[in-house]
Amino acid sequence: MKRFALFALGGLLLAQTPAVHNVYILPMANGLDQYLAERITEDHVMVVVANAKSADAVLTDRLGPGFEQQMDDLDGKKKDEASHVFHSVAGRGTIFLVDAHSRKVLWSDYEKPGGNVTRDAERIVKKLQSFGK
Repeated sequence: MKRFALFALGGLLLAQTPAVHNVYILPMANGLDQYLAERITEDHVMVVVANAKSADAVLTDRLGPGFEQQMDDLDGKKKDEASHVFHSVAGRGTIFLVDAHSRKVLWSDYEKPGGNVTRDAERIVKKLQSFGK
């Protein structure tokens, strides 16, 4: 009986995870965003879009007030003059896939930043492919 309850709960959680077809990638440290866009497109994982308003989700390497402000800016909401613009300077290794509408984190992964950003992007996208499956 406990197995059935856990199985049902797992199914319910998966059913609540929205499908992500279009992703907008925010600028990341060391140009990782460009490598991720290339790899995601090449492997047909998702469609990378240039217009954030047509995205189901956003891929970023930072969360917090800067991320929230940038999302507000992309949504066309009034910008707070005192806020700082989001800019990722140094990679910390965590990547987040965030629902573009609810802003819930749908998926995240830690990839220790290495000297080879191409290889880092390849590993991240390989793990991202399992999202939603």
